[in-house]
Amino acid sequence: AYALLWFFCPTGTDAQAPSRRERRQAQGLLVIGVVVLLLNGFVAASTPASTLLALIVVLGGAALVWREVDVTGFSNRSGVVTWLRLAAGAFLVVGGLVVLVAAPDTAFAGLNPTLLAVLGTLVGTLLLTIPLWMRMWRTLNTERAARIRNEEREVIASHLHDSVLQTLALIQKRADQPDVVAQLARRQERELRQWLLGDEARRRESLAAAIAAISAEVEDTYGVEVETVTVGDVTLEELRDKTVADGLQALVAAAREAMVNAAKHSGVDKIDVYCETDADRVEVFVRDRGKGFDPDAVDDDRQGISKSITARMERVGGSARITAKPGRGTNVALELPRGPHRATAGPEADSQPTKEDS
Repeated sequence: AYALLWFFCPTGTDAQAPSRRERRQAQGLLVIGVVVLLLNGFVAASTPASTLLALIVVLGGAALVWREVDVTGFSNRSGVVTWLRLAAGAFLVVGGLVVLVAAPDTAFAGLNPTLLAVLGTLVGTLLLTIPLWMRMWRTLNTERAARIRNEEREVIASHLHDSVLQTLALIQKRADQPDVVAQLARRQERELRQWLLGDEARRRESLAAAIAAISAEVEDTYGVEVETVTVGDVTLEELRDKTVADGLQALVAAAREAMVNAAKHSGVDKIDVYCETDADRVEVFVRDRGKGFDPDAVDDDRQGISKSITARMERVGGSARITAKPGRGTNVALELPRGPHRATAGPEADSQPTKEDS
């Protein structure tokens, strides 16, 4: 295990050279390990001593070659000593394999000589070229990582150029219009936050994404700030159910209508939207602290609330509760059962939000 870690871990550049005492200790431990290996071979196995010695010679030569290649890497600084060590290691590997294959008293005696020669050649070539394959593998991984980083930089640069830099240029041109500047800044903040968090879900694939999308649409269209908070979401398995998909589509459309009404009639600059999903139901709350109104005083020909919100939710088995008082703002609470608590209802016929308002 130690030998494998020593080989597969690349050599660092900040390692402090060991002292002479540490080197002597390491050499002593190496000798003890070899002796223990030999004794174990003599006592616990019937393998001849020549086979164990040949294996030790082969492994020692391979370790010598691996070390020199790993440390020097055949650089221009490689001197005569390095090449001599490489030659000595290769000689040990080849010599040890020859002994294993050709000696009559080894464990491989009696096998097909041709097959042993081929296997010995392959093993020797593999042992001597392992460092080169490892270096090539590490180089490929390094190049791959560099290519991925470069592609990520290009994606980030392109996105920043198409979004942030363009928005900053618009802000410079509209510096004398504080409302427009604030709207541009909010839009860019929302887009950048969604991009950084990886929220690329489309309306039909996520309730949270749909609520965020209609909030952004209302904010951009009517110039008000829509503060959206979502807790939980609907799974894709549920969205494959047509009844569930129709109900959520109606919920989103009703929430949009409530946001539009608040943006057009409340007279405030900020609307709060809260969406929560649990095991029993989905709830959406749209609240403003504007001028409010008296629900009983709404004319019958103003059907934005009755048809676009209340009736739409009732058709899919949900409910809508509007709480409003003059001067106290308006709170619209939408609720849609889910799972086993879902009521049976027909599909939402009017899936697109209407232009009517209360």
